[in-house]
Amino acid sequence: MKKALYLLPVGLLFLCTSVPAQKANIDSLELVAQISQDQLKLGKLQNMVDQKVKNKQAAAIDAQNSASENVRSAEKLNTDPDNKKLASDANSKASDAKSDAGKSRKETRRLDDLNKNIMDLKGKIAVAQARLNTYYPAPAFTPLNMPIPKSDSSQHP
Repeated sequence: MKKALYLLPVGLLFLCTSVPAQKANIDSLELVAQISQDQLKLGKLQNMVDQKVKNKQAAAIDAQNSASENVRSAEKLNTDPDNKKLASDANSKASDAKSDAGKSRKETRRLDDLNKNIMDLKGKIAVAQARLNTYYPAPAFTPLNMPIPKSDSSQHP
């Protein structure tokens, strides 16, 4: 009976110390899984950047071309303001220019949103890495002591 009284607190002590360690292990595994998923998502987003840049540039070029065509058709209409065909053409070119300018702004916003998402995800990964480092701190950097070369007195300049 006395042995049981002595062993009971020791058993509880071992039990209590192992439970937080298991919780820490589970938490760290969840962090590793989350970091892995976020890094995969980050890779996918970074792969999309080149295509979004190309889309933005193409939309900007289209908008510039539409604006130039609009100017040309407006100048033609200016020379003959009573011509219905020129007026209709100028109106159509103005509509195209407006539409292409909107598309260009939309592509710019998409690229900006993509870059923002990438930066947010990088921050999220950094925070998760910092939390993970509380469970498994990185080893301290210890510089190697390199031997200092000794001058050789037998050599003459």
